[in-house]
Amino acid sequence: MLKIASVLICLLLPPVNTKTPQIICTLGSGSSSNDYSAYADQRPTPDAMELARRVSAALISKCSPDCPALVIFRNPTAPNAILLADSDKVKMVYSPQFFTSVYERYGDGAIIAIIAHMLGHGMDAAAPARWMKNIPAPELRADAWAGCALAEAGLSTSGLAAAFTALSMYPSPSHPGWSQRLPALRLGYTQCGGDVAKFPQGAGPK
Repeated sequence: MLKIASVLICLLLPPVNTKTPQIICTLGSGSSSNDYSAYADQRPTPDAMELARRVSAALISKCSPDCPALVIFRNPTAPNAILLADSDKVKMVYSPQFFTSVYERYGDGAIIAIIAHMLGHGMDAAAPARWMKNIPAPELRADAWAGCALAEAGLSTSGLAAAFTALSMYPSPSHPGWSQRLPALRLGYTQCGGDVAKFPQGAGPK
């Protein structure tokens, strides 16, 4: 419980380091990561913060005591969504325009899936899960964490399908094809107690 609380407190903190940290993952085409300026970081909107809290509660409960500190900000100079290694924490920054577009097209579940994928990278680096030992690619392990969070999110069948479709529409440049990503998502979903009957078999690029 203390781990979850510490993560949620981090979501409220202003940026403390304006140096350019190491990029771990960038989703979608968006603007160039070279355009990103940490000086423009802002607190997330209340809606984004609430969804990030839901993801944190779902994922940190599955993590070992070595869970990283996770922070999230919005920034109009950021690519769609970007995750950075920043000193002793991992930092997610999202473009407000991107989140608005994703929400309007796919709903809350899509934002949950995107946040979970990004935060999954940080969890994988700090405390890799034993049930992912047969998944070699970091992007696929982050997808498995996204599937886990979606299992905990209580979405409808149509909401899950929309969430997975959103993930398929905004891959990182290093993502494997969707045929490899879907099994990783399914593994995380079932590992975290998701209802197999609700898993969207047909989800993917449209």
